[in-house]
Amino acid sequence: MYVSIVAWDLSRSAQTVDSLREYLRDYAVDAYSLLDGMRLKLWFANPDRQVWGAIYLWDSAAHMDGPARVSRAVELIGYPPTSVGVFELEAVAEGRSAYEALAGLGRAMSGDI
Repeated sequence: MYVSIVAWDLSRSAQTVDSLREYLRDYAVDAYSLLDGMRLKLWFANPDRQVWGAIYLWDSAAHMDGPARVSRAVELIGYPPTSVGVFELEAVAEGRSAYEALAGLGRAMSGDI
């Protein structure tokens, strides 16, 4: 398995963390949920610093072209990510969480802008 991490410094974009939350609710979460070979995608943000990004967990490197088929982030933000990294997965630990499932969690999905 592979992990990829992408991040944007939004300081040069008309988009903000708040505006990109609408993109998640209205399009991205559903579109990415249909990608073959993507086990998990987590979006993250720091509104104070206007940093936006995502962490992906892929079944194999062959599936890592999935975002190119569904992402609208570069179009919306106006430029490619300012940071990109790809790594081989070394290990996974799943702890005891208060949440049974991850789907539907997150500030963007709660409508809290």
